[in-house]
Amino acid sequence: MPHVNKHPNTHIDAKRRLNVLQIIPALQTGGAERTTVDVARAVMASGGRAVVATRGGRMVEELKTTGAHVVLLPVDSKNPFTLWRNVSRLKRLIKRHDIALVHARSRAPAWSGFFAAKGCDIPFITTYHGTYGAKTASKRFYNSIMVRGVRVIANSAFIAERIHATYPWAADKIITIPRGLDLGAFDPGTVNADRQETVRRAWGLENDSRPIILLPGRLTRWKGQAVLIDAARKLMERGQKRFVCVLAGDSQGKQAYEEELRTLSRSPVLADRVRIVGHCTDMPAAYALSRVVVSTSTRAEAFGRIAVEAQAMGKAVIASDHGGARETVINGVTGWLVSPNDPEELARALDATLSLKPDAIADLSTRARAHVVKTYSLRQMCAKTISVYREAVGVYGKYRETKKSKAR
Repeated sequence: MPHVNKHPNTHIDAKRRLNVLQIIPALQTGGAERTTVDVARAVMASGGRAVVATRGGRMVEELKTTGAHVVLLPVDSKNPFTLWRNVSRLKRLIKRHDIALVHARSRAPAWSGFFAAKGCDIPFITTYHGTYGAKTASKRFYNSIMVRGVRVIANSAFIAERIHATYPWAADKIITIPRGLDLGAFDPGTVNADRQETVRRAWGLENDSRPIILLPGRLTRWKGQAVLIDAARKLMERGQKRFVCVLAGDSQGKQAYEEELRTLSRSPVLADRVRIVGHCTDMPAAYALSRVVVSTSTRAEAFGRIAVEAQAMGKAVIASDHGGARETVINGVTGWLVSPNDPEELARALDATLSLKPDAIADLSTRARAHVVKTYSLRQMCAKTISVYREAVGVYGKYRETKKSKAR
């Protein structure tokens, strides 16, 4: 496998048409999915062709607006026979669209993408979007497909260190490119009152002036919604009673957990202080409505886009003190970090944040927005990703020519 320089040069193979195939299991919602759409748009803007293979999902229509070509395939499947059939499907796709590089964003599709790219003699790269548990040798082998390409993109320094610790032989392939945010979309100055009122009505909070504590994220246990509900009870015990918690996110098939949360939220102590509202289609307006945004993940987030989006909107953020949040939130400056799975500490932080004076809130808002603008812009992320693409294609081309020369 050819070595790729850690400092990509955008001029390498810059004249070649950059046709990129991204592979992602589904396009419902989430950081990997959002990045897929953003990068597809950047590929099209660079003069290349963006192709995405996916099972499908609600973000497919948005992806199509970028000009990308979307191909629906069962790339989310872990069935060995389906994985192998996907290799042939992807090879046909690569040839049909003159693909120059394959970029996989999850493990199951990465196995198919790797062999398809190898069969077509083009470079293969990956992005680590998750922490990927690897307690057994078989799991480490399964996960290792994510480091078998010419480049491994880590979406945070936390993930880069984790990859290095698990697969030290892949250290030279790793480059850290933090997730980027559309600073135009997540700008408090662009969200008008009508948009906010539409979201407020959807949440059943019209004519309700209570400060909103927002926890966005799919309803799954490790996202920590139950931790927030427990903290809300403790907040009541502390005498802080004027608030409402909003849990915004899909259950994605986890109906039992959703029902558990609804049971917890119906506690007489809370008395209509928790709302479970489902998927939100206008997150900038949701943040604008909120007083505090929390990310209570009990497992370390690889990156944690919620904290970044909320800070871009100038909101106070409280996040669990582990994983990517230690990079995205500057504790005590742009937000606060609390011990994971600790409702008491979360309640204290919520109490202090809800009690902030207007001047303190304004100062925090300014610092939070400036932090995101400097470090997590979509422009930076896309430029670095396109640069990695161009270098990988250029270096792989030289590697291929070297092999041909030796064969002659």
